[in-house]
Amino acid sequence: MRIRFILLSVVLAVVPWAAAADDHDAGDVFTARVVEILEQQTETRDNGSTFTQQDLRLEGLQGEWRGRTIVTQGVSDIEILASRVYRVGEKVLVQRVPGVDGSDAFYVVDAVRTGSLAALALVFALVVVAIGRRKGLRALVSLAASYAVIMWFILPRLLAGANPLLVSVLGGFAILTAITYLTEGWSKQSHVALLAMLVSLVATYLIAVLFTTLAQISGTAQEEVLVLADAATGALDFRGLLLAAIIIGTLGVLDDAVISQVETVAQLRQANPGLSARELYRRASAVGTAHLGAIINTLFLAYVGASLPLLLLFSLRTPPFTSTALLLNSELIATEIVKTLVGSIGLALAVPIATALAAYVPHSRTHPR
Repeated sequence: MRIRFILLSVVLAVVPWAAAADDHDAGDVFTARVVEILEQQTETRDNGSTFTQQDLRLEGLQGEWRGRTIVTQGVSDIEILASRVYRVGEKVLVQRVPGVDGSDAFYVVDAVRTGSLAALALVFALVVVAIGRRKGLRALVSLAASYAVIMWFILPRLLAGANPLLVSVLGGFAILTAITYLTEGWSKQSHVALLAMLVSLVATYLIAVLFTTLAQISGTAQEEVLVLADAATGALDFRGLLLAAIIIGTLGVLDDAVISQVETVAQLRQANPGLSARELYRRASAVGTAHLGAIINTLFLAYVGASLPLLLLFSLRTPPFTSTALLLNSELIATEIVKTLVGSIGLALAVPIATALAAYVPHSRTHPR
């Protein structure tokens, strides 16, 4: 009954938000269905690659455009970077652009992907619950809680110009608390794990402050920053935003490493209650060291995957990255290096911190009946 109540609470929290978002999108951007392909042509670029353009007849499915026929003009002499071929019956997002003469122009923005994404999310949830059972369900609830903290606390406060340090620390503490207690339950092990994560998070932040200062990183190297600077309602501290990004990006793997170490110490203590704190620390550290390499590689590969197009651009040695010196000293690549290495250092420090706290913090001994 408790599991059903938790799941119902999550659904009731998410569904109204999704419905409100759907209504909000029904203005100048709306959903339509392709009913006819009026014209389609494929052109070849100088490098041999091709792109396709289409003129489409659409039927509006949303808001004031529901049931109305819309024609989009996609065929032109302009060479486009990326193209997508739409099929009859496919749902698309359409943007209306008012003209100076009072007429409207319509453009296909992208395909509607909410259905496939919802199906993927459902498969993910079913797999997690099927394998993790009750703990898997609690993990999903903690994931929803983390999402809520990020979307409804961290992002609005940052966009309003609040102190990124304060926002990220408070938000990170809320996320870690939700992850720890919702997933692991209320216990002394959970208290120790949360304390270890907070200590590790503070250490990660101090290291990030030190090396972003030494490397003279301003946090303004990415193109998105220019758009953000114009769109935000308050003055933004971009270096602070970078530090907040490092903290938030470290939370997930930090949680994994710390809880694994605390659980390892607990299992060793249960298997042999006579082990001293020093021996517990030594044995659990051996397990943590083996686990650490895999987690650091995971963190590194996650950053590489997110920056893959950028790395490909660097490998081509295109301006302004025509030499190794220019590459390594550019703020763009230096930012990625600092994010990766600072996160990895914080993760490495979390293993001995969590192991020491779990081994040396007094615990309640259990006596066999």
